[in-house]
Amino acid sequence: MRVLRHHLPHFLMIAPFLVLFGAFFLYPILSGLYYSFHDWNGVREPVYVGLENYTRLLGSRDFSRAMWNLFQYIAITVPLGLTVAFCLALLVDSFTGRWANFFRNAYFLPVVLPAFLAATIWRWIYAPNFGLLNMMLGWVGAEPVSFLNDTDTMLYALIAVDVWVSAGFNMVIILAGLKNIPADLYEAARLDGASKLQQVIHITLPMLAPVLFFVLTYAVISAMQVFDTPWLLTGSSFSEYGGRRGALLFPVMDMMGRAFGGVQFGLASAYGFLLTIAIIAVTALLFAVRTWSNRR
Repeated sequence: MRVLRHHLPHFLMIAPFLVLFGAFFLYPILSGLYYSFHDWNGVREPVYVGLENYTRLLGSRDFSRAMWNLFQYIAITVPLGLTVAFCLALLVDSFTGRWANFFRNAYFLPVVLPAFLAATIWRWIYAPNFGLLNMMLGWVGAEPVSFLNDTDTMLYALIAVDVWVSAGFNMVIILAGLKNIPADLYEAARLDGASKLQQVIHITLPMLAPVLFFVLTYAVISAMQVFDTPWLLTGSSFSEYGGRRGALLFPVMDMMGRAFGGVQFGLASAYGFLLTIAIIAVTALLFAVRTWSNRR
């Protein structure tokens, strides 16, 4: 009791955090896990179905389509986005004073735009009849392309938007890493006759390895949860989403549609846990690869 009285003020100070953490973090996770084993429409009493929700999802054509779209999206968006962000960071780092501030702010601007505004801008750019991109294609005699309605171009149209939106954030992180690289290393390399490309390969990239790993991990986790941009680009609703033939159908979209469109909250909960397991597995794989590479 004496120990309890001694530490009571400390417990009281962390009590608000524990209450909020339990109410808005632990409780949703545990209740979601509970409902993932039940058939529940949000109104009637949940009916226990065991692993049926999970087996239905794994055998669902929409689930397979969403995961395949996600795989393609990550395979292109993540390396392309990191490359663009790295090049932008090198470009901004080469400037000083006002120009450095101008380019840094200009490239970061898409990050702070609301998602609906960014989607509206790109829907206008992609518009088949009066869009900016099709106007430019018309100047060179090319036929107009329905970027957001053609299954061959929809994924690439989304990737372009997401790279445009996310490159600025990744650039700022990489730029901060560049500023921490000692200038003496570059000076010594120049005295030894190293070219700019050799300096990037042998100095910049190795020194930026921890920063690049953070950006890579963040980019992969964010990409696996992609939702708002494809949802807005395709004008989706809870009853109809994913674009033409499900070309822009992704797991979070499918989960939201099953929950609020199909009123299948138990199935959606199972979907969420499958996606969570996938994110944890991919993140663990990234850390395992990094640990293995550091030991070499």
